[in-house]
Amino acid sequence: MSRTTLILAAAFLVTCLAAPGAVAQTGDMADGGPVFEMRTYTAHPERLDALMRRFRDHTTRIFEKHGMVNVGYWVPTDEPLSENTLVYILSYPSREAATEAWAAFRSDPEWRRVSEESQRDGAIVESVESVFMDATDFSAIR
Repeated sequence: MSRTTLILAAAFLVTCLAAPGAVAQTGDMADGGPVFEMRTYTAHPERLDALMRRFRDHTTRIFEKHGMVNVGYWVPTDEPLSENTLVYILSYPSREAATEAWAAFRSDPEWRRVSEESQRDGAIVESVESVFMDATDFSAIR
């Protein structure tokens, strides 16, 4: 499965499965609604479990602390991506809010501590891809 196929599949899942009201409230519909960011993380070999543990135990909560809305998280079911890939989507009121939230997240002392502690056995993330998206007018989630 190519990364493009994975990205399209994740976007489709969000549209079909997410609770529409859970995200619609994050933006002012008169201003075009929320902005979505899809992030694809490729973990170093044998480090996907550590990455998922860090998200499960810390990252999602710290995201929320900085105004990021956790829309959903997925792992591919087919190899080879199932061995090292995490895909997730966040929502923000605007692109500017996303920029501010990421700056606050990256400078958060708790995040810095968690990141350092989680990498004591080696780096976790090999690469990150980020795609910002606007929901279409016919999307179930907007």
